[in-house]
Amino acid sequence: MGKFIYEGTVKSEIEDRALTHLQLVITAKLRRAEPFSFSWREDASVGGGRTTVWIHPASSLVFKYFGSRQPSINRAWVEALAFTANAPSGLHMVPEPQDASGVPASADPADHPHL
Repeated sequence: MGKFIYEGTVKSEIEDRALTHLQLVITAKLRRAEPFSFSWREDASVGGGRTTVWIHPASSLVFKYFGSRQPSINRAWVEALAFTANAPSGLHMVPEPQDASGVPASADPADHPHL
């Protein structure tokens, strides 16, 4: 389980595979100097609720990963996340798209031991 840290104080635990995909979308938006909001649901263990942050080129962001290996990238998931980032409601997690067999489009057997 990785961590997304905003401005050194707002922290959220996000699974490494999802965090990798979020990082790709966030850094692409920032390279283009496109500010946006990013919202997520908080786990009940930290009080529940929802958090939204405003991300802009001067934001201090940290993507901290628990695992040491880079997960495979699902381009369809990156595109789905980018679509939300460009919407008025801002970036938020969406389920990973699957292929016709019901397996995530770029499934790595190590990421999905049930395969």
